[in-house]
Amino acid sequence: MTHCRRTRAPRRSALRPDATGSRRERCGVRNRLTTGAAACPGPARGGSGGLPGAGRGREQRAARHRYVVRVPGCPAPTRCGSRAGLAGEWSAVTGGPASYGGRVLLPVNITLGAVLVALLLAAAGVAAAAHLGRHREILVAGVRAAVQLAVVALAIHWVVGSVPLLLGFLVLMFAVAVRTAGRRMTANATWWWAAAPIAAGVAPVVAALLLTGLVPLKGIALIPVTGILIGGALTATVLGGRRALDELTARRGEVEAGMALGLLDRDARLEIARPAASDALLPGLDQTRTVGLVTLPGAFVGMLLGGASPVQAGAVQLFVLVALMCVQAVAVSVVLELVARGKVHREVRDLGP
Repeated sequence: MTHCRRTRAPRRSALRPDATGSRRERCGVRNRLTTGAAACPGPARGGSGGLPGAGRGREQRAARHRYVVRVPGCPAPTRCGSRAGLAGEWSAVTGGPASYGGRVLLPVNITLGAVLVALLLAAAGVAAAAHLGRHREILVAGVRAAVQLAVVALAIHWVVGSVPLLLGFLVLMFAVAVRTAGRRMTANATWWWAAAPIAAGVAPVVAALLLTGLVPLKGIALIPVTGILIGGALTATVLGGRRALDELTARRGEVEAGMALGLLDRDARLEIARPAASDALLPGLDQTRTVGLVTLPGAFVGMLLGGASPVQAGAVQLFVLVALMCVQAVAVSVVLELVARGKVHREVRDLGP
């Protein structure tokens, strides 16, 4: 959306004949940031970056008065450089980092690194002080995240430009998610069954998006969408599987009582594990119910900062939330069935008396 407001016109016309008699448009937006207008044809004169006239004095006056020309969608000479552009248009024109109002949104410098280290140490310190038993995992997770994001940031250029590399990267994402979810549920060899709920939830949604053309077979679009869905399936699988297995462990007597009454093993386990496993859907449900009122999720905020309109950002975020609920519902259902059938289980010696 272009924000335009009227200001006095430049002393010279924005359109003037050149030496050959043709007419060309002169663009003089400060910092060369245009909104909806193409870059000016022809070389800039007088070192003014395309501003009317030549010479240092005129360039300074043009910058001071913030000369601009007729931008598509603006009926008169306008001042369209102060708020328009946001991050995406700035990056597209200058090739620089995402910014708003000429300022970088999150500068990558020593200050950012110090803040990240302080937050990570604070999280680990609080976990240690409260005897939560996860302080080492917090530190390792933070360091791993930094290393992995650095590698992805360096490799993403080649991945998005090649279909084989793109598919390989998606397979890598899936494999890591399977191992993470499986090891969170059980330590024995049945952990690999975690591939079933994640694949059952993610594959149909991604296939539907590709077949309908909503998401092109390009890395720049497919990687983030698939990553969000795999992450949601991973969370639902871990929560559903762990809750189901924990419930079966704590209520073994009730399971055996159900089988003594004539229930099949699967049915007896389902009666005990189903209510606990369904709790894995609560985070996604609460996020969807409170979106816009309590939280503004990352996809929505990221698109706004990238220059998208609020309507576009809202549509994408709605799609993400609904798709995640579908993926998570399938993942929880499949992992519950696997636990009930004994495909995913814990060793008897680990259950205790």
